Amino acid sequence: ETWTGIWSPWPKTPDTMSDVGGDTNLASVRSRAAETLTALEATSIPDDHWSWIRKSMFPLPTPPSPLWSPTDRTRYFDANGFLHVRAFVSPQVVEEMKNEMRRLAEELWNPGEEGKTRVFRTDEGQVEAQGSDDYFLDSADRVHFFAEKDAIDEDGKLREEFRGDKIAALNKAGHGMHVRPGAFHDYAISREVGSLVRELGWVDPVIPQSMYIFKQARVGGEVTSHQDSTFLFTEPHQTCLGLWLALDDSNLENGCLWVRPGSHREPVRRKFARNPEHFGGDRSAPKMVFENIASSENLRKVPWDGTLPDGSDPPCCDGLFQAGFVPVECKAGDLLAFPGELDHLSLPNRSGKPRHTFQLHLVEGPEAGVKWAES
Repeated sequence: ETWTGIWSPWPKTPDTMSDVGGDTNLASVRSRAAETLTALEATSIPDDHWSWIRKSMFPLPTPPSPLWSPTDRTRYFDANGFLHVRAFVSPQVVEEMKNEMRRLAEELWNPGEEGKTRVFRTDEGQVEAQGSDDYFLDSADRVHFFAEKDAIDEDGKLREEFRGDKIAALNKAGHGMHVRPGAFHDYAISREVGSLVRELGWVDPVIPQSMYIFKQARVGGEVTSHQDSTFLFTEPHQTCLGLWLALDDSNLENGCLWVRPGSHREPVRRKFARNPEHFGGDRSAPKMVFENIASSENLRKVPWDGTLPDGSDPPCCDGLFQAGFVPVECKAGDLLAFPGELDHLSLPNRSGKPRHTFQLHLVEGPEAGVKWAES
């Protein structure tokens, strides 16, 4: 197992470059990304170590503390807001997860049945699509399925081209994948996951949510700029940890993750919260809404929250770089770990290759003095 925030430029991958503007543009984006990531790696991290999860300074101990001592990986994670661990799981684990997901979808998802065809959105239609949908809101301890908006026709049915392969229409499955016995559960309680989470400084980690993201070839939608703590809000401080496991090679062609280094030090801007209008008696109002909780000054600094920065489009993605984002390409089996306040997104997948991922979200539990926000 190795890690990087950077290092070598990614290997050239065969692709259909007409989708993103040609080899020259792709090479330019990769070069800019490598320059940014290399600079992060070269930046000296002060000996006084700031722990994101513990919200305090930790001078590097000499000799190491018998309880917890930050490693080089921990220091990089806390300084920059993400950690790329290469070959975190074996190819066998990757295949087991993909096979189990296909089996679950074949057995449990029947998009022709009333109430089963739901679309998942992260754009301006998110509150309408998910804010009052019990199928979405009741999925915490089970496996529910959500389709890509471009795979559903105006009548809410699968478009004809997906009827022979319904799985190709899926956006995601969640949010209790880790609850069911099988490959996802085994991974969630694995030594590898537990060891990394402890290394990063979590004391009483619990798993409230897991999901499988398909990012399908050609119809895989964008995931707009967001902070995971918007949806997994804890008190008295934020403790969400995202573990983003690549099950396919994830690259510029098929919609890899873009992160904004250092943004994990910014406050949470929005909270997905219970709507007082609905629970006050107006049943026509959505159950859940986005509540702005940051100062107006902080909101002005990130005008793209919930959308994409202007100029994000391939092939050049200039707007993303100008806003401070950088793409992190991964091989199947690689892991990206990042705190819940990190700003991140991904672009649509218009390539001929899918980009499957399995994602765990953890938060600190009561033994760490942390609780869910009441709203």
